[in-house]
Amino acid sequence: MNLRWLFRMTRWAQSPPSEKRIRFFFAILAICLTLLAIEHFIGWPDILTPNSTRGRMWQTN
Repeated sequence: MNLRWLFRMTRWAQSPPSEKRIRFFFAILAICLTLLAIEHFIGWPDILTPNSTRGRMWQTN
């Protein structure tokens, strides 16, 4: 751990983030985890996959 991270932790301990910022962080985290779970258990929808104009670099079977 370098000195910059220690200064950052000191500053964060002296003036912690507001409750609103913490809620915002956890809301974004929940959205990301929800998308990850949907992709893992249901699968990624084909309509959300961008089409490449050059084709695939390698083939998957």
